[in-house]
Amino acid sequence: MMATDPRPDDGERTTLSGEPLRPLYGPEDLRDWDPVERLGEPGAFPFTRGVYPTMYRGRLWTMRQFAGFGTPEETNERYRFLLEQGQGGLSVAFDMPTLMGLDSDDPRSEGEVGRCGVATDSLDDFETLFRDIPLGDISTSMTISGPAVVAFAFFLAAAERQGVPWEQLDGTLQTDIFKEYIAQKEWIFPPRPHLRMIGDLMAFCAERVPRFHPISVSGYHIREAGATAAQELAFTLADGFAYVELGQQRGLDVDAFSSGLSFFLNSHIDFFEELAKFRAARRIWARWLRDRYGATDPAAMRLRFHTQTAGVSNTAQQPMNNVVRTALEALAAVLGGTQSLHTNALDEVLALPTEEAARIALRTQQVIAYETGVADVTDPLGGSYFVEALTDRIEELAEELFAEIDRMGDGSMLEGVLAGIERGWFQGLIAEAAFDEQRRYERGSLTRVGVNRFVEEGEDPIETLVIGPEAERRQVALIKERRATRDEPAADAAIAALVEAAEGDANLIEPLVACARAGSTEGEIVKALEKVFGDYRETPVF
Repeated sequence: MMATDPRPDDGERTTLSGEPLRPLYGPEDLRDWDPVERLGEPGAFPFTRGVYPTMYRGRLWTMRQFAGFGTPEETNERYRFLLEQGQGGLSVAFDMPTLMGLDSDDPRSEGEVGRCGVATDSLDDFETLFRDIPLGDISTSMTISGPAVVAFAFFLAAAERQGVPWEQLDGTLQTDIFKEYIAQKEWIFPPRPHLRMIGDLMAFCAERVPRFHPISVSGYHIREAGATAAQELAFTLADGFAYVELGQQRGLDVDAFSSGLSFFLNSHIDFFEELAKFRAARRIWARWLRDRYGATDPAAMRLRFHTQTAGVSNTAQQPMNNVVRTALEALAAVLGGTQSLHTNALDEVLALPTEEAARIALRTQQVIAYETGVADVTDPLGGSYFVEALTDRIEELAEELFAEIDRMGDGSMLEGVLAGIERGWFQGLIAEAAFDEQRRYERGSLTRVGVNRFVEEGEDPIETLVIGPEAERRQVALIKERRATRDEPAADAAIAALVEAAEGDANLIEPLVACARAGSTEGEIVKALEKVFGDYRETPVF
C-alpha cells in the first residue's frame, strides 16, 4: 500500500499562481471592508455575488459541451447524441485548417482535416452540421477567431435555409483576435483589418441579430499558455475594454452593444483561486463599464461568461484521475457563478473524446447540478474571510496590470493592447509565468498526481477515438464536387463584390453572406480578403 506523503507545516504555501497563503484567515483580513460596496446583492452592482438575483435557483447554467471532429455529418451525429443526453446548447470545435482560413483541399491542410475538430468549407457543410437541429430553438457557440466573420456568414445562410429569421438566432461567436496574437496564434490578417471586421460584426449584430453575442472575449487560451490567474483575468478584461472602445469608435452606444459581449474563462485546478477570480472579474467589469465607459444600463455592466475546465491540468498518466480534476474545476466554476460550462473529457489529453468519455463529462455537470445542492443557494461562499480576501487580492493584481496597459496606450486600452502585442509584452509575461510554474513542479513544490508524485509504472493504455484518413478524403472529394457543380459566375461576382467592399469602408457582413449563398468556400473568401488586407508575421521576441 502506498503511504501518504506528510506535508510539513513550514508556513510556506502559495496558490497555483504563486500568491502567498497564510494558514488562517479571519476578521483582520477584511478590516474596513464594506460588504455593501464589495459584495452587494446578487443581480445588482457590483455583481460580485452573481449577475442574476436568483442565479441557479431560477435557471441552471447551460451545459455546453465543446464538440466537433471529422466531417460535418459525423459531428452532426455527435451533436444529436449530446442533445439526447441532456446537453442544453451546442459548441462547435473546428479543425485546424478551418481555424486558419484554409480549405480542406489546400496543400497546407494535408493530414489535419477533421483531426482536432470538424472540417467546414462552405455553406453546404454548415447545413449538414446543423441538420435536424433547429437553429432558432438552441443556443450555438462557435470557437473560431481569425475567420470568425466567414463562419458567421455561413451560419446566417444556414439559418436562412432552415427558414429561421436572424432575429431568432441565439449564441456566441468567439471572434476574439487579441487572444490569438497574445496566446493561441491563429490569426490571418494584421490586427487593424481584423478589428475593422470585428467592428462590422458588432454593428451588424446590434441591428440585425440582436440575440447573438458577436464576441466571446477569451481568457481560456491565455491561461492554457501559462498565464497566472491574475494575468488571465487582467489580459482578458483588458481585451474586453479594448472592444468596448472599438464599439464606441464605431459610434455604437455602450449600453446597447456591451451587453452583447460575453467572456470565456478557464477553471484551473486551484479551487479557491479560480472561484475568487470569477467573482473579481464581475466586480471589475461592472466598475470599469460604469465609471470609465459611461454605461448606465445594468445589463451592460453584467459580465457573463462561459467556463471550460483546464485542459493543461489533465494528464496522460493515470487518465482516470482527470475525471476528479474536471469535477473539482467544474464545481469551482459553478460556485464562481458561470453562465455556461464545458467539462473536459478524461481522454482529451490524448485524443478527441470517445462517446463514453463525452457522456461522463456531461454527467459530471449533471451530478453537480442535481445531486450536490450547490445550485440551491446563491453565492454560498460569499462572506468567507479567505474567499473575500483572495478576491480582493486578485482584483488588486489585475488593476496593476491594467495600469501598465493603459500607460502603453497613452490612456487608451485599445491602443495599449495593440502596443502590448506588438512589443511582445503579453507574450513575455506569460512565458515567464509558465516557466516559473514548470520549475515549481520540477522542484516538487507543486504536485501533479501520477506525474511527479504517486507515480505508477506500466500503465495500460486506454481506448481513444481515432480520426482516420478517410474523413479527409471524403471532405476533399466533397469540396471539389461542390466547386464543379456551383454557379461559377455567381461565385466570382460575389467574391468581386466582397473585394470592392473591403477596399472601401462598407460593412462586410452582408457581402460575406452573399459569398456564402453563392457557394464560395472559406479559403476563397480569405484569399480574396488577404489581397486587400495583407497577412501578418509576428515579430520574434526573446
